[in-house]
Amino acid sequence: MNAPTLTDKLATLRARRPVTVVGAAVIDVIADAYALPWRGCDIELKQQSVNIGGCALNIAVALKRLGVAANNALPLGRGVWAEIVRNNLAKEGLTSLIDNASGDNGWCLALVEPDGERTFMSFSGVENAWNADWLARLNVAPGSLVSLSGYQLASSCGELLVGWLETLQEVTPFIDFGPRIADIPAPLMARIMACQPIISLNRQEAEIAAEAFNLRPEMPAFGEDWLQKFGSPLIVRHDKAGAWYFSAEGQGTAAAFPTTVVDTIGAGDSHAGGTLAGLAGGWSLADAVLLGNAVASWVVGHRGGDCAPTREELLLRHENV
Repeated sequence: MNAPTLTDKLATLRARRPVTVVGAAVIDVIADAYALPWRGCDIELKQQSVNIGGCALNIAVALKRLGVAANNALPLGRGVWAEIVRNNLAKEGLTSLIDNASGDNGWCLALVEPDGERTFMSFSGVENAWNADWLARLNVAPGSLVSLSGYQLASSCGELLVGWLETLQEVTPFIDFGPRIADIPAPLMARIMACQPIISLNRQEAEIAAEAFNLRPEMPAFGEDWLQKFGSPLIVRHDKAGAWYFSAEGQGTAAAFPTTVVDTIGAGDSHAGGTLAGLAGGWSLADAVLLGNAVASWVVGHRGGDCAPTREELLLRHENV
């Protein structure tokens, strides 16, 4: 009897574990740039679009479109940007547990070069103003998956969020540090890793981590050293080369899905959303990462970061995979 394919498993995906998504909902102003600006220059940009974005929002949208409900804690303020985010969340059928906060949501200018690589310049808002009252509103059940981003963990509210995480019982944190991995102080990083999170890194972030933690940089030695040091599951995304995964149950690579890259905005977030959906469904880490690859391959083939596919779109695209 043949093993179930990705589409077989996706067609029957049902959440068996609760998911709580904590993090940012912001505005992405996306523009094409023929080159990145240098000091004293004046370059002409071509605006693509103004989209809702933020790591947590992109994850929440990906989960919703895959049919996995989540408790979303995405602070929403009272300004122009916040209203745009709130209206777009409503169109997705999403709400936030943290709403009507004092201040506006942040925004980001994303410059996309001709090869699809993106560079962000971010302006913080209420998404980085976490406080004890907001956290008290979150009811995280034992057995939950809890998604967190390096953007918040590296901000001034990072200590507060980690302290809250340490109080939760029998949860599995899922953390994508993003480019802020180098900005998290070593003592705080030690506390984060003591919570035994599943960590997702891209190739460049893995190189930073290898140097910071004195690990061998090449794969799969990096993942093996990581497991020995932290005992915590790890995903390392290698774009068109697929993704490595490491856990106490085993290690390996999940294949990539070929696509024509338009831009890479939201690729890591959408990968996290797909992986979380699989984990919520009780899938193995290997199968969950493969679903993450499928979702990310769709997103990099479309403009903007808020374009995660529905379950039906993935089923059509990856039939018999």
